[in-house]
This record gives sequence, C-alpha cells and structure tokens, in this order.
Amino acid sequence: MEFDLDQRTASLSIGEFSAFLIGPREPGDGSGAQGLWRAQLGTRWHQELRATTTSSTPGATFEVPVTGRVFHAGWTLTLTGRIDQLLPPTPASPAAILREIKTTLDPIPAPEEDLRAAHPDYFAQLATYLTLRRIADPAEKIRGELVFVEAGSGLIQTIAFTTADEAPFRVQLERVAEFLNLRLRARERLRNLSFRSAFAELREGQQTTQADLAAALASHQHVLFTAPTGFGKTGALLECALGAMKAGRYSRLLYLTSKATGQLQVLRTLESMTAAPNPVCHLLSDKPAGAVSSETVKTPVSTWHVRPKHEHCLTPECFCQRREFNHPESIAQRWSRAGLSRFYLFEDEARDLDALRSAGRNAQICPYEITRTALAFQDVWIGDYNYVFAPANRGLFYNQPGFNPAETLLVIDEAHNLPARAADARSHTVLVDDARRVLSELDYVRAPAALQRAWETWTLLLSSINPCDALDFAMEDDVADTLRRLAELLTLTPLDYEEIEQPVRELLWQVPALAEWFAQHFPRLVWSPRAGELRLTCLDAALPTGEILRDYAGVIFATATPGPAAAFTEACGLSEGRAGTPLPASPPRSSRGNEADASTSVPIDHRSLNIGHSFTSVTAHTPWRDHAYEIAYDVRVDTTYQQRARHAGTTADTIAALHEAASAIGHSSLGIGHSAPTGAIAVFFPSYAYAESISATLDQRHPHLRVALQPRLSGLAAQSAWVDESLAFSDALFLVLGSSFAEGIDTLGGRISHALVVGPALPEVNAVQKARLAALRGHTREAAFQRVYQIPGIQKVNQALGRLVRAPGQHAKVILQCRRFIEPAYASLLDRDYQFGETITTPADLTTWLGKDSTL
Repeated sequence: MEFDLDQRTASLSIGEFSAFLIGPREPGDGSGAQGLWRAQLGTRWHQELRATTTSSTPGATFEVPVTGRVFHAGWTLTLTGRIDQLLPPTPASPAAILREIKTTLDPIPAPEEDLRAAHPDYFAQLATYLTLRRIADPAEKIRGELVFVEAGSGLIQTIAFTTADEAPFRVQLERVAEFLNLRLRARERLRNLSFRSAFAELREGQQTTQADLAAALASHQHVLFTAPTGFGKTGALLECALGAMKAGRYSRLLYLTSKATGQLQVLRTLESMTAAPNPVCHLLSDKPAGAVSSETVKTPVSTWHVRPKHEHCLTPECFCQRREFNHPESIAQRWSRAGLSRFYLFEDEARDLDALRSAGRNAQICPYEITRTALAFQDVWIGDYNYVFAPANRGLFYNQPGFNPAETLLVIDEAHNLPARAADARSHTVLVDDARRVLSELDYVRAPAALQRAWETWTLLLSSINPCDALDFAMEDDVADTLRRLAELLTLTPLDYEEIEQPVRELLWQVPALAEWFAQHFPRLVWSPRAGELRLTCLDAALPTGEILRDYAGVIFATATPGPAAAFTEACGLSEGRAGTPLPASPPRSSRGNEADASTSVPIDHRSLNIGHSFTSVTAHTPWRDHAYEIAYDVRVDTTYQQRARHAGTTADTIAALHEAASAIGHSSLGIGHSAPTGAIAVFFPSYAYAESISATLDQRHPHLRVALQPRLSGLAAQSAWVDESLAFSDALFLVLGSSFAEGIDTLGGRISHALVVGPALPEVNAVQKARLAALRGHTREAAFQRVYQIPGIQKVNQALGRLVRAPGQHAKVILQCRRFIEPAYASLLDRDYQFGETITTPADLTTWLGKDSTL
C-alpha cells in the first residue's frame, strides 16, 4: 500500500485490499513458508483451468486488468488488479461472467455458508472486481462466480455471487479507512513530539558530535557513526533520529541491535528522554536493574520492542496450530470481545511480555499476534537484525501495512557484526536425523507415495555424505537436484499440515528455501563437518545486504570498531561494484583543522571519506580518552597456535608481574568519581583452551594467584554478577575475546587498572574460512587474509580494550603480548588509542615499564 496523508489518497492492489486486516490471523492462514507453497499450488490450478476454459469457451479472456477509484470516509482509494477469467455473454447467459479461481485444502463440495465464512477475503476480492467494472461501465451486464478447487483432487465447486456477498467489500473499505486514519494520527503525534536530551550534562565533544551526526544524516543516505564504548552513542542516535522524525523526514525508526541487552538499553534511554510523571507506558519486556519505573513513564513516541516469537508462547510448545486454540468463536470475534485493539489504540497500554501473554491467554489468541498487529501503528520498532536482513524472519516487518523503507530511518547498532550476521541468516544446517523424522511423519499421515519416495531419496543422500571441507561438484548437483524435485512435489502435493507436528511442518516448508538457495548470487560453500550433517554456508552476503540498505531513506551504522572503512563498506555491499560509488584511493585530510581538537565528519582513519554521495562517516570527539591508555607491546612471546605452548611460562610470569603492579595501586585515587580499581587484572585470550592452558601453567609457577575463568553463562544479570564477585575475590579474570564478557559487559571501566591481551583473536582456520579466503579472488593475498582473519581478530581486541575506559578520569595500563602486534598489518588495525606504546623485549623492560610513573 502506498498512501499520501496530505492528499488523503491511497493505492493498493485488489488482492491486498481484499485481504487487508487490522487484527490477528488464523493459524495456518497461508502466511510465511506455507504461503509460498499455497501460491505455487494456486498457480498450477489456474493454468489447468485456463486450458480447460480456453477449449470450452471461445472468446474467454484471462488475467484481465482492472483499475478504478473508490471514495470512502474522506479517502480516495485507487485499486488495481487482474481478473482470472472473463467469459463473454452467450444466448443462454446474456451477462458476462467474471470468474475468480481459489484453491482450498478443505474438502469440497461444502456448504456455501461455510465457504463464505471461511474465506471472506475471496468474496471481497470478487466484489471489488465487480464494483470497479460497474463504475467504469454502468451499462455493462456482468455477474460473478467464485470457483473453489480442492487442492488434492482437483474437485471444483462454483458459487454464484449474490448481493449479500457485497458486504465483505464494505467491511474492507472500513478497515482501510481506519488504518489510514490511525496513520494520520501517528503523523500528528510525531509532529508534536517532545523529548529531552539523553544527557543530563554534556561531556566535552558530545554536542559537537551530535551536530555533525545530524548534518551528515541530512545530506547522506548512509552514515557510519564511530564512537567508543561509554560515549553515549545510544542517546546521541536517539536524539538525532527523533529530531529527524519530528521534522518530517522519516515516518518511522527501526533500531536494530545484535543482542537483547542492547535493545533494553535503547528502551531505557528512550524512556529517560520521554519520561514524565504520568502513567503508564511500560515498554520493557524484561526489567533489568536501574530501569525506569513503569508507573512514572509516559512515552509520546509510540514504541514496540519486538521479542522472538517463542518468547511470546504460552507454553514451551505452543505451536500456533488451530487445534491449540479450539474455540467456537472466530479469532476476530475473540479479538474484539477481549478488546485487544487497545494495544495499538492507546500508547499507555502495557506492552511487556507478561501483559501480552495474559491478554493472549484470556482471549485464546497467540500473544505473538498482538505484537504483529500492533506493530504497524508504532513509530519506533526495536529488535534484532534478523527482522530486516534474514529472509526467514523479515516478513514480520516487511509485511506490515504501510511499511515503506523509503520513508524509514534504519539504525544498526554494533554494526561491525552486520556482515557476519547477514551471512549467517542466509546459511542453513540440514541434519539427517531431521530428515528421518520427516519421513516417519509422512508415513504416519499417509502422504502420497511419490512424496514419500522422494523424501526417502533425500534421506539416503544425506546419510551417504561423508565429512568434508567441500562437496564435490557431482554431489553438490545431486543435493540441488533432489531439493528442487522435493520443492516441486511439495508444491503439487496437498498435505493436511494441521495434522503434522509443528517441527516437521517447519522442516517441510524449509525445502523451497533450500532449493532456492542454490540459485542465489552470493559466494557459497556446501560442506559437512560431521557425519549426518550438511551445511549450506553463505560466505559473503554483501550483495543482498547492499540491496536492502539502499532501499531505506536513511541508514546509520553505529559501532566502536568498524575496522578499515573500505573493508566495512564492501562487506555491507556499498562499495564500488556493489553500490556503484568508488572509494577514493587516497582520501583528502579533513579541512576543519587539528583533528585532535574537533569532532569531524571523518572515517575511522581520521580523514574525511565520502563514498560517492550516499555514504559518509562521523567520528565522535572524545578528548577525555587522550592518554587514558598506557600501552606496551610484549614481543618476547609468539602466540601463534604452533608456538604458544613454548611461551606459556613467559605469559604466566607476565600475569603475575602485572597483578603485583595492580595490587600496588590498590584502592588509590584511580577513577575518582567512578568505581575504584580492585587490584584484580583482566587477561584476554583468543580461546577457552588457551585460557585453560595458561591457568594450569600459572598454578604451577604462581600458585598463590587466584584465577577466575570466564564461565559459559547466558544472561546479562548472571554475567554481571560473576564479574562483580570475581573482581572482589580473584586476582585475575580470564576472559575470552569476542565473547559476551569481553564485548557486552560494561562494568569493567574504572575497576581494572591493568590488563593483558594474549595475542590477536584470529578466527579458527576451518573449511569456511578457507572458502572465504578463496572467494576473495579479486583481492591480493594480503588483502584477502586481512579481510578474513586480521580484521575480525583485531576487532575483538579493540572491543575488549574499549570497555576498560568508559568515562573521563578512567585509565588502564595494557600489555599486548605477541610479536604480531608490532607488525604493520596488525598494528594498523588497532584503534588509535592502542597504536603507540613501548616495546618489551626482556624481563627487565617489563619491570621498568610497570614501575614507571604514569597517569595511573
């Protein structure tokens, strides 16, 4: 649907108009993966009936275009579509026949009243065609027929259109007008939006950075915003976004993060900017410590935090099948009786998961349907990357009525994670055990023999695949051909999906996507890590990612560690050859003067960089970080996998010396106004195995030191509690680079005075990394190695160290232990705060450096 609120006009297809609904959908209504199957099946029967009509009715026409305008409730609707069949008048029937063909899984013949009740949208569609034809030519004699085709057998039941069947058309007019009026209300809400600054007191550099960010967004479609941890990035982004929405430049904000903890931070910040002593708009799905009380929050900007579907479920296995909610009333009747429209009509309605589950339980409606329905009327959508970049999940956003990326601002937080997440979203894992489960279920429901045989072939093929780094071409072709055959059979074979277990249904509906995967235009790898498991891995999703990003009116990429600008834009599909805008070979220096004295619209190498006219970057000005880190490079150690064991003793001794230096500081004046250092040190490792190995060595050489090795915990609260306890009762915290402890815990700033990074965290050498390296054939070997290994490895180092200094007055003394850290290829990827330091070549050098007076 496209609409102009000023002109009070809207245009949409007749199919969209007839199915338009503000409210819940019945389970199994043909949306999602099942919708693709239903559409393909419908195409087959349309083609067969067209051939039959062509031979039996001379002069019949097909796919006849129809367009017209309808005026209702002050709105002008332009409707367009194609009539399936138009049969000319005959002596026996002086009126032309307008015929629509629809497939159904239900057995026919069936009572006409049952079909009318089950498929009001079909009758609304036929009524719309008839209305538009009569508007165009009032003198035309025409009548309508709706032809139902039973998907499995091909049996046909024809229902003649009557005047009573015009009612669904009028219902649809009311629904569309209601939606447009609500969108008009939303625009007025944004025009009158009021919010306060996210910062009670601006730090030096914040005001200048915010002005630069707003200016960059006003003149460029894509903006890379680089700001260190602790800068207040979330607040700056929300101020910029809300201001632009109030000015009318965007109708909606999508704020995406890769972690739920980041989403909660956005909600807390938004609440602090809009809170007023009025009840009640509780936006938090979970309420962590420090969250604003729901009794004191009023949010004039309407916001929805989208949580995963499984978190909405009323039971651990609520599979949203019709039999799960066996109720004599229709879902629309239950929705109306329970008053669930309150979730989008009133901004002060509680929206937490408990409220959604309670409302869904009382109405016997899946709580996720409340989220799906209410989302269309929210100004701000907060959620995971998958709702935009994952083909399997993006329908929740993209199928919302009125959603238009061309009017939307997209904010991508922790954007350095986007390329990997986008590739993962286009990758699949296929298990032979799952295939056997489907085969058993197909036998149980007595599926047609041809489908069972084809699935048995698929199961045997999966069983025959041996572990390998890449399937040979012949085997890969067999996999692709078998999937294509299965997808075709599933299209032609009717199954009663309500009788099939939900997990099995999902596996069946996955087949068309798996078959289509082989036709996608991105580098891929088909391989098997172990017997019974097949991996379909997308190696680089830059092309589809870039296509998505260019659809949005504005995009802000926010991150502390984007890496080299050229590599980042290429990974997002926005560089030369993908966005059509070349990177300058040697970007000019900023003309705004001393780079250390001003926040400038510049890239991460602190030079101005505009990629064509669509991309620019802004780097936050943080003078309080100058000299906050004291860096040393310990080149006595080689942490490569082959050599690290030889240097385990040196690493253990360095940890002991570092802890002794930290203990000497103890509870000194470090971090006045912030948490004081505890005397414990942080040691970052590339892997758990490496950390465990050094812990064992440390036990032998320095048994008095107490080591806390990062546990495998999920949940921010549990992780933070472990950090607090370990800082109080341990001498050294062993953390893994790239983990949530190293990248997601913000409680280390000011509490850790000394840290050690034991080597860059290069990705493991495996089949996927080798294939990614080979896929970068257009790059030099050095550039390809940097993209695949060095950039991800050093990004993890930058992420970890960034959390040690999060506010003015905090400082950290850091050793980067590995010879590779002084090699230009690695050193150039370090953040500028970590690029200058002393080199340690002997134990004496270490002692001297640790004993030096410093800002600590």
